[in-house]
Amino acid sequence: MTNPTLNVRSSGPLDSQTDTQSLAAAWFSRLLAAPHALVPHSEPVPQDPLATLAAFAMLTLSEDRTLLILVPDDDALPGIANKLSPEMRPLCLVLPRMDFVAQTALRATLSMLKSRLSRYGEAAAIAPPAWLRQRNRIAAHADLWQASQDWADDNNRMPIPLAITELFPVRILPISAYRQLQHKTADITLLYACDAPPELISPAGHILKVGMPAQKPQHALAIDSQRLRLIQEKQLLIENITALESELITVQTEVTEFTHHYHQQVGQRMAKLEALQASLARKNSPHAAQPSAARTEKPAQPPHEKQARDERQADFSSFESHRATGQKANEAANPQKKTAPAQDIKRRFRQLAQQIHPDRATSDADRAWRTQLMSQANHAYSQNDARALSDVATLWETRKDHPSPMAANGNIHPADTTYPDADLAAEVSGLRAYLARIERNLQQIFSTRLYDLFMTARQAARQGRDLLREMAEQLDESIRKLQERAHATT
Repeated sequence: MTNPTLNVRSSGPLDSQTDTQSLAAAWFSRLLAAPHALVPHSEPVPQDPLATLAAFAMLTLSEDRTLLILVPDDDALPGIANKLSPEMRPLCLVLPRMDFVAQTALRATLSMLKSRLSRYGEAAAIAPPAWLRQRNRIAAHADLWQASQDWADDNNRMPIPLAITELFPVRILPISAYRQLQHKTADITLLYACDAPPELISPAGHILKVGMPAQKPQHALAIDSQRLRLIQEKQLLIENITALESELITVQTEVTEFTHHYHQQVGQRMAKLEALQASLARKNSPHAAQPSAARTEKPAQPPHEKQARDERQADFSSFESHRATGQKANEAANPQKKTAPAQDIKRRFRQLAQQIHPDRATSDADRAWRTQLMSQANHAYSQNDARALSDVATLWETRKDHPSPMAANGNIHPADTTYPDADLAAEVSGLRAYLARIERNLQQIFSTRLYDLFMTARQAARQGRDLLREMAEQLDESIRKLQERAHATT
């Protein structure tokens, strides 16, 4: 077994995070030491169980194993998801009970997975091995992947594909959700505070049981079930929103930076080429003295040259439109070069966003303050500014005296009654709509010619080529030839 360096989010000190990783590694070693055991291997509940489960999930990914984590209900899902590595989070299917909450969570995860697959592609140089394996997994289940995309595009009107778990090497499910999916096995099954369901098909030697079945506190029985489901959905929505916001900001930053390079290297040359072509067309036109005719008649071009020109013009128009709608303002306000956020900043941003997100506000004043902090955090993240992000965290730490229904570990206490049901339902509805907007923004970026060219350029870079430089050189040659023709006609 290798000793991978795990990346597990934790709000505690570094030694606490290291402890969870060490404990997860010990579990993994003991499980593999007795692969033919007749009974499941058992471990007591650790001090930080959710962080340890997340570390165990990351370890199985690094070791090229598939993992099924079964929990008794939805309560633990947001906590586990929040502690997963941001880089590996889309490889983990965190699916609550099969209802609207599950659909929302699945759509968000599929969006993150599609985004990351697009950005990594076949990039062996930059993609973690788990993501290269995921690309192969998607290829092996191409029909299922397409069915999942069709389901997402159909706005949940179609039923969730029952075999959806096959797309994910790590599946974290409550038993009730597991029962409604096709019962697929995994290399390792971890039972957290629950017994194995009768439907489970897994060799006993590959089952790890952590803790005894949990007993529900008596006060939970008195809580309206619909209200409790809303509270749980709110937790999952906030976790998914934070993850998808981070993904969207990263994609936008990368594409904006690429757009700047494109305009500098290609766009300006394209504009010069178009001006020369128009000037030459006017000179060669038999109606040169008639401006209107000059505008409507152009010299004939071979079909392949015309198609190439049309494609270049379409790319140029797409990039210029994107740049015009935001790039000038961004560059004027922030003249420094922007780069994609570093991994440490991604991790710190996600941790901070989980704490300060406006949707966790308990009053209008609290929401206004959190919104301001969130705006500052988003700006710091998009600028790759670790110092500014730390400043936001300091502001939060010095002023977090607003009452909140969140417990110290980020979970909502089931007995909380500070939110009227109508307000809570409206809050959840707003979160659903906001998450859907983030998903649409990602999909809109993916569907543009701009993004296609961005991905083509990245693929070329992996092969040692500079696509923008190649395009610039081709344009320089075309410009030189047109200038020679123009000079010859004078």
